[in-house]
Amino acid sequence: MTVTAVHRPPTGTDAAQAAPATPAVPVRPGRDGQVVVRLSDELLADGLADLRWLLHDALLSGARRLVVDLSDVRQLSSTAVASFLWAHRTCRARGGAVVLRGVNRRTEDLLHRTGLWRVMQLEDPAHPVEG
Repeated sequence: MTVTAVHRPPTGTDAAQAAPATPAVPVRPGRDGQVVVRLSDELLADGLADLRWLLHDALLSGARRLVVDLSDVRQLSSTAVASFLWAHRTCRARGGAVVLRGVNRRTEDLLHRTGLWRVMQLEDPAHPVEG
């Protein structure tokens, strides 16, 4: 199952001026227990609350393998990586993993500096890793 992150609807005075929000997609893992979450710079620019809720929903659905597609993300903060590590602990307890797909050079350097490249699987979008 693939989930694309969407923005929450605006509140207050901005709500009247904004276009209708895209409804959230219910997160259900596929038969293999995998959920793919696509992130973007826009989602991450709004803060980490949306990211944490998205990961939380995927894990609550019973996902064992969480694939985070970072193809549309230019820069990843260390706090976002910490959120992936939190999700990784839950997936590992279920016999799965967190896989980072489409990681750019800057993010790969961050993962190498922190040693997390040994913890999380990195995947090239052209050559998916089997779960």
